[in-house]
Amino acid sequence: MTAEMYDADVYRSPEDVLLDAFLTLNTPEGFKAELVEGEIIVTPPPDGDHEGAIGRIVRQVFRLCDADITFAGNKGLIVPGGRFIPDGTFADEGAFDGQPSWMKPDRLLMVLEVTSSNPAKDRWDKRKGYAAAGIPLYLLVDRKAGQVVLHSHPEGGEYTATTSVPFGDPLPLPKPFGFDLATDGLS
Repeated sequence: MTAEMYDADVYRSPEDVLLDAFLTLNTPEGFKAELVEGEIIVTPPPDGDHEGAIGRIVRQVFRLCDADITFAGNKGLIVPGGRFIPDGTFADEGAFDGQPSWMKPDRLLMVLEVTSSNPAKDRWDKRKGYAAAGIPLYLLVDRKAGQVVLHSHPEGGEYTATTSVPFGDPLPLPKPFGFDLATDGLS
């Protein structure tokens, strides 16, 4: 046992020690740190194509969706398996009001990830964490595979439905979004 695992003779699990270390990280400006399946992941600032894809999706949602929705970029979420920061989070209007930096995924409608330096984390670990948290939709712009993937219907820690289209084909988004997402220009 290490000294960090004891605080006034009270055992602290390795997971608690890791979480404490994660929460006290001093991440360089522009970088983001996430705790994914027991591993601290620090990613550099994204490239312009990454940010352009997010912007195209957000503009479509606000232009074509009739629901009262809000959006947050890089909102910290507490999910089973860690602390994730999706590239984008869509939620019911007011869902982010009064929330701390790291929030539970209540009233979320869809999370958005655009692959960059480590696409496997977005494809597998984050998908599992978002499903386990019960987030209804997970939209993945997979730039390496040249496709957009929508995971839906979380149940038992997995998404039970997946739809994917190659870049350029429309992707139907279910209610409350209720429109076909144009995927050209997302690469």
